[in-house]
Amino acid sequence: MNHLRGKFIVFDGGEGCGKSTQAHLLKDRLETARLQVLLVRDPGTTRIGEQIRNILLNPDHQEMGMRCEMLLYMAARAQMMKEIVRPALNEGKVVISDRFISSTLAYQAGHEGLTAKEIVAVGDIAVDHHWPDLTIILDMSVESARVKPKFTLFPDDPDAGVEKDRIEQRPLEYHQQVRKKYLEQAKERPSLYCVIDADRAKDVVHQDVVEALKVLGKR
Repeated sequence: MNHLRGKFIVFDGGEGCGKSTQAHLLKDRLETARLQVLLVRDPGTTRIGEQIRNILLNPDHQEMGMRCEMLLYMAARAQMMKEIVRPALNEGKVVISDRFISSTLAYQAGHEGLTAKEIVAVGDIAVDHHWPDLTIILDMSVESARVKPKFTLFPDDPDAGVEKDRIEQRPLEYHQQVRKKYLEQAKERPSLYCVIDADRAKDVVHQDVVEALKVLGKR
């Protein structure tokens, strides 16, 4: 696993596909191999990023335009890259992110005239030209997804785990298109993406993740 030092790895995919589970499994495995690991969630992780996350996911903000949504995601990433991710990579740590710009290309591209080209251009500024070494797409049908209501602004909120967040509340057809856009990204950039069938036992999926990461040792 030493070839992963200083690498930036992203887990992405639709709602309820097991991104957080696989990110934590990989973190544990790498730490057992005595690698230093930083696990982040996008958007969030930093103080500023978490505040932006709450704005983005709050179900009360239904009037938010897609371009505003995209720019808020990028703002959170810009802060996370500057404050946490870039320093960690420079120290030789493995950085694992739960979502990244691949999410914006799946969730926001094509809406209100927003193009993938525009998203990539803004994203390149936000991350200061430092893109992931590998993006792992955990693929699962929308119907099989394990989505649990989880929106909450505060840890002690009595309604925590009751309401779906603003993005989760979007219709089935929207999420089906999201899945399609993830697969299109992977097809267009096969050297930077890997698609893994997530509709299996978590340990089986994890083994495929480990196999997929071997490609980074050949670069």
